[in-house]
Amino acid sequence: MSGVGKNEEMSYWADRLGVSLSPDRHELEMLELNELKMVDLLPEMLLMIRSVMARQTFCFRREPIKIIEHGVSISFQNIIHSASTPQAQPHVRIVPLHVATELTFPKAVNIQQVTILVSLDYLKSFIGKAHRTFDYLFDNDKTLWIEEFMSPEIAAIANELANSSDRAPLSDAFYRLKSLELLFHLFKNLSARTQVTHQQLTKYELESIYRVRDQLANYMDRPFLQEELVKISGMNVIKLRKLFTQVFGMGMYPYYQRLRMQEAGRLLKEELLSVSETGYRLGFSNLSYFGRLFESHFGSKPKKWMQLHKHVSSGSKKFRDTF
Repeated sequence: MSGVGKNEEMSYWADRLGVSLSPDRHELEMLELNELKMVDLLPEMLLMIRSVMARQTFCFRREPIKIIEHGVSISFQNIIHSASTPQAQPHVRIVPLHVATELTFPKAVNIQQVTILVSLDYLKSFIGKAHRTFDYLFDNDKTLWIEEFMSPEIAAIANELANSSDRAPLSDAFYRLKSLELLFHLFKNLSARTQVTHQQLTKYELESIYRVRDQLANYMDRPFLQEELVKISGMNVIKLRKLFTQVFGMGMYPYYQRLRMQEAGRLLKEELLSVSETGYRLGFSNLSYFGRLFESHFGSKPKKWMQLHKHVSSGSKKFRDTF
């Protein structure tokens, strides 16, 4: 599909989703659509697979999505890592469809994602009796925002979806099956989260939480300093801990260590650094501690993990992402 054709399709779906674009559609002109695939599984689900790059940095306010009255958007983002393109850590983000969202598209950074828009009633039916564990997601009166790390199982299925052909026999059945697989693994991971009382988040609170998250992600080689994070957030420490755990499913320090271990795996696998180089790059002066932490995260010591992955491809370069 040509760039013009992709823009026309994106414009069509923006209208159908109820997302307001400016009269001259300048938002689409700011984006270079490398890939766009929409799979209509309505009224239960809508699947979107896209790879896009902004010609210059701009912000866009995405109005509430109306095509599903009570639903959530579940985006699997940064599903294939590229060492040559700046991007955030792979993650899964859950946002209610009735909430307006501020989106930022950084210049020359590829955005790649598989997104499922799904009805809450359908999701509740799919989860079955276990839905009581996730009641916070089914309360449409609350403005919740959940982010989860991307597990290897989720990444593998998301990549399979991203690289599939919609011309194959029973393609709709395939897309529905794979979407449900993604949802199964996601909710399996969410069930292991630290239990907290979920509360509605204001825009200010959400922005504060992400300032803290960004500080952790941008300075993985520095010591964890809670006092600094509290100051950045503008909250007291008790509120910061509670809201951070609500959004990310774990406390700030475990999240910081999880980020470091994900980056350690990338450095070993993609940049082919040695174990000691990787440990020192991430601020570990005690390599024995680094090794134990790595083993607790990946299930094997760094050298053994490197041997297991040295022949594994880093993935297709067709897609790249940050968001």
